[in-house]
Amino acid sequence: MPAAKLRGLAIYRDPGMLNGNGKALRKMKAACELCVIGGGPAGLRAAEVASVAGVRVSLFDAMPSVGRKFLVAGRGGLNLTGIDPDFSGRFSGPGMPASLWPELLSEFGPEATRAWAAGLGIETFVGSGKRVYPAGMKAAPLLRRWVARLRAQGVKFFPRHRWIALNTDEGREVAFQTPTGHCKVRAGAVLLALGGGSWPVTGSDGGWVPVFEKMGIAVAPLVPTNCGWEVDWPTDFLAVAGGRPLKNISIRAEGRTVAGELLITNYGIEGGAIYALAPALRDMKDPLVSIDLKPAFSLEELLSRMSGAKRLHLHEAGERWRLGATARALLAHHPLRAQWSSVPELAAAVKACPLRLVRPRPLAEAISAAGGVRWSEVNSDLMLRAWPGIFLAGEMLDWEAPTGGYLIQGCLATGTRAGRAAANWLGKP
Repeated sequence: MPAAKLRGLAIYRDPGMLNGNGKALRKMKAACELCVIGGGPAGLRAAEVASVAGVRVSLFDAMPSVGRKFLVAGRGGLNLTGIDPDFSGRFSGPGMPASLWPELLSEFGPEATRAWAAGLGIETFVGSGKRVYPAGMKAAPLLRRWVARLRAQGVKFFPRHRWIALNTDEGREVAFQTPTGHCKVRAGAVLLALGGGSWPVTGSDGGWVPVFEKMGIAVAPLVPTNCGWEVDWPTDFLAVAGGRPLKNISIRAEGRTVAGELLITNYGIEGGAIYALAPALRDMKDPLVSIDLKPAFSLEELLSRMSGAKRLHLHEAGERWRLGATARALLAHHPLRAQWSSVPELAAAVKACPLRLVRPRPLAEAISAAGGVRWSEVNSDLMLRAWPGIFLAGEMLDWEAPTGGYLIQGCLATGTRAGRAAANWLGKP
């Protein structure tokens, strides 16, 4: 059977696969040492670690180029990681081993990420909220240098290869759909980093879930996290506050309080403060949050600032308490406003303004996804227990974290662990 070349891999053509019209599709069998599927931060980092160990890595991605979600994340300034004394405590997930994230971050944590970026010629700085950004606030320069480094290390890239199946009956054979038909690749080990289901336009569409379920791998449903929530706003409220920020507030749900800011949108609210409450809100049948519109002032301080006020007037209270226009609009549309008869009642509403939520925005709009392959399915090397030689990294695993550098850092850390484990599996520690 004649052999051909596909960017460095030996390909053997076999007309054994048919398309819907009965025409023969090209079936290609190739040999690679480590097959990495997914070109996001987790897959790229795994390929980097394994190739440094001397493993021959071939990286496949469904999109025309790698790192698309990475680039989208960098539009507002790429938040690579953060400086947080409780960094590992920000990661959560049902059934997740308690020691997992402390161990992962001891192997490749925030300081290692900054050193890694510096090694690519990208300096970093600590911005507001102890978030770490690359100088220039752009993702593209870092991604270009990263891909160039991988190519120099011998990593071969195969774009427009959508993973569709995995067969381990005879070794590890991976099937892809390409613009010219199907192809199959034989690999010594396989590492999947296909992301969650958020931002599907970047290739992170969760299409791997039904394939895994057919393989008998337990997967928790992918659900939106770090997302906006819908609210049934009155039309007259949106006319005043729509598109406006609600700054310097704190928001509370299920005993947890998060400080930050929100943005009033036509469908509800967005912003880091509500993103961080996603795990708690998902467990609530009828989600209700309480907003402290003036966390810098205690209730007693608010009352003191209204000393001498001759009447209960929202405008005067707003001036004395330095409430912004959006906060005043919320109070003006408070469901109990008609019952207020004293300054203490108004002050109590400022410190605990209720807001009923309807539902989270769709997964496709979320910054990230919760859910994924359950932790009972993988060992400490992030290798599938029932499928030796198959490793996972990134958002495919059932973990979540807030924005603030935790998401990219989590992908880099799991990619590091899985890449090293795959190299060890292949006998190249």
